[in-house]
Amino acid sequence: MQTETLYSQSPPYLETLNDPQRQAVETLDGPVLVLAGAGTGKTRVLTARLAHLLHTGRAFPSQILAVTFTNKAAQEMKERVSGLMGGAPVEGWWLGTFHALSARMLRRHADLVGLSSNFSIIDTDDQLRLLKQIMEVEGIDTKKWVPKAMLHFIERWKDRGLLPAQVGSEDTGDLADGKLKGLYGRYQARLREINACDFGDLSLHMITILKDPANATVLADYHRRFRYVLVDEYQDTNVAQYLWLRLLAQGTGNICCVGDDDQSIYGWRGAEVGNILRFGQDFPGAKIIRLEQNYRSTNNILKAAHAVISNNEGRLGKELWSDSGDGEKIFVRGLWDGEAEARWIGEEVETLQHKKWALNDMAILVRAGFQTREFEERFIKLGVPYKVIGGPRFYERLEIRDALAYLRVVMQRADDLALERIINTPKRGLGDSTVQTLYAYGRAKGIALYDAIMDLTQTDELRPKVKTTLMKLLDDFARWRSLVDNMHHAELAALILEESGYMQMWKTDKTPEAPGRLENLKELVSGMSQFESLAEFLEHIALVLENQNTSNGEFITIMTLHGAKGLEFKAVFLPGWEEGLFPSQRSMDENGLKGLEEERRLAYVGITRARARAYISYAANRRMYGNWISAIPSRFVDELPPAYVEVSADSGVYQAGRSSHWDSSGFKPQATAPRVVAERKVMSEDGVILARGDRVFHDKFGYGKIINIDGHKLDIAFDKSGTKRVMDSFVTKA
Repeated sequence: MQTETLYSQSPPYLETLNDPQRQAVETLDGPVLVLAGAGTGKTRVLTARLAHLLHTGRAFPSQILAVTFTNKAAQEMKERVSGLMGGAPVEGWWLGTFHALSARMLRRHADLVGLSSNFSIIDTDDQLRLLKQIMEVEGIDTKKWVPKAMLHFIERWKDRGLLPAQVGSEDTGDLADGKLKGLYGRYQARLREINACDFGDLSLHMITILKDPANATVLADYHRRFRYVLVDEYQDTNVAQYLWLRLLAQGTGNICCVGDDDQSIYGWRGAEVGNILRFGQDFPGAKIIRLEQNYRSTNNILKAAHAVISNNEGRLGKELWSDSGDGEKIFVRGLWDGEAEARWIGEEVETLQHKKWALNDMAILVRAGFQTREFEERFIKLGVPYKVIGGPRFYERLEIRDALAYLRVVMQRADDLALERIINTPKRGLGDSTVQTLYAYGRAKGIALYDAIMDLTQTDELRPKVKTTLMKLLDDFARWRSLVDNMHHAELAALILEESGYMQMWKTDKTPEAPGRLENLKELVSGMSQFESLAEFLEHIALVLENQNTSNGEFITIMTLHGAKGLEFKAVFLPGWEEGLFPSQRSMDENGLKGLEEERRLAYVGITRARARAYISYAANRRMYGNWISAIPSRFVDELPPAYVEVSADSGVYQAGRSSHWDSSGFKPQATAPRVVAERKVMSEDGVILARGDRVFHDKFGYGKIINIDGHKLDIAFDKSGTKRVMDSFVTKA
């Protein structure tokens, strides 16, 4: 390939690039996939490539289509390119997000899909209101089939580029009693009637236009217009975005996609990792350039991360390296339970502080939102400032606030703010006018809202149905209040959440957020056990909520692994590496091997956020979903090679890097016996000594023989169930 240039020597921006980066910038013709590993200078390559297209005269700005995933990234890219060109303004090019660029195109061709060019783009609230109206007209029960959940399915169909007529019966099942496909069609028709689009329509309508042979001149015009197409974060594209890009790139074939298949972690919101894996098939003759020199992390961190991600089958393959030395090994620690884990991490944070490490350089990256509570509690006790990124603090979350409101009313019936919050949550058929009537009466009489309800339910001021509902609510609170002194407060809280219908409300909610909210509620109940009484717990919460550090000082960051992508910290703590929690059992149950591989990519992302130190921890016991479970360390811990890992001497039962007990796919335990290690014995909870070779009985798997002991985990060859790994507490000596 020849590169044209207007200069006798290389432009300055090329001199700062390593060889693969420079190759990615100078390979301008034909399809190019730049596999940019974590911390390998992806943004530098993108901006330099854009500048190079302009410097070499290959294209004017208006002939370049550059797609980013956020408006902020688009603006930063524009400013950087301008800087590389000596501050000259860069105007007229097509740079922006998929949504912004699709909207710009659609306004030029709106009539081809039955819209006017001044169409509105509606937000989620408007989408929900519109869908709910259509569902009510169609006689679909919006309590059984929650509009937000139904909208989620419609949005996923749009992500896949499916029009209503293209949705198959296998996609709909009994959703909305089998009416969801028709509902999707009426929703789209209604949007056209009001000359509106939702965000998913922007790409979907343009795909419809560009694919239609009747609009061949439109597609040909864009082929002439765009000489070069650049795409950032290609691994996060959904099917509709892929189709949109492929249609537009068919002209010159000059498409450059930058991404990392090992960091594709958003499958739950429509991203399709297959888009980047198929690049060579979709664009024949494509050149794949791997950026593997990492400018962020030490080699021990990078090699450990590579060892984990190399267990995935669905990847194109690359191995990161750094010239910054080996650095510290990854520190792995096993703890007794989640509380001990939080204590240990708190101690490590303080140790790093004493070594003059800044809190801003540290982060705790969790797999599930409910994990944050124990760390928040610990940092509050230690007086360590923290911030939760990507969501509210644990006690500030909607479902937690609601649950606390129920408990506050039980303890203090005059708490009007708490009662108002949950008087109609879950829905009890009480409208705003009813609440206002109650408040007006209370103010006039100078009494609390609770007492106002008691008074008015003894009269005929309220409609019979409303009066019956309010009387039941008062009876419930009276009964719960009578149990305060006779029932453990955690059990009482669980009872209140069940009997009030609040837990059931989230169980029947089909939205993606509902399972997480249920987990948080169970974590709330679990955490209450640490306190002597309900009153003490509520006082603690009040102090926690009051203790909002509003200074502009340093904070340690707590966030989810999903939210951490693109960020980096000097020290990263990765807690909760246990089977079922990470990898997520729900993800594996719903998506099989594909789900497991996305979980492993999430582990890779977590490890590679660390510049200098990474800490991985797991608990032998964890309270999840309101119950104590005996946890088995994550298979991802098993995939960490001993050469790059330091295992705490007091981790007890687990050793990293032992021979894997999983099959080649990393998905199911092998039926064959794992490697047998040195003779070990263990004392079970009931004091019985178990040794290799002993016959034991398990309620689920029956009789078997112990073939290996790893702390309190036993590998047992069962007579009829094959080889299984179980905790010693689940077996008895035969």
